[in-house]
Amino acid sequence: MTSISVSYEIRRQLNTLRTMDGYRSVNLLLGDLLRDYKMAKMNEELEDLRAQVKDIADVSADHLVERLNLSPFKV
Repeated sequence: MTSISVSYEIRRQLNTLRTMDGYRSVNLLLGDLLRDYKMAKMNEELEDLRAQVKDIADVSADHLVERLNLSPFKV
């Protein structure tokens, strides 16, 4: 992991979290926190994609064909 400079207070808080949650190192704690954050963001994106797919599934094929026939370009 990349070394970064943090204040004494931040180090103290990280060590407190580490010991409370039973982690062997701050690196493991931060790794789990980052993984949880990324998973939450991915789940948000997944819900957005599901909503978009649901919207697409609700469109009728006949309506799409009718709209394509109105196109100025050959289909």
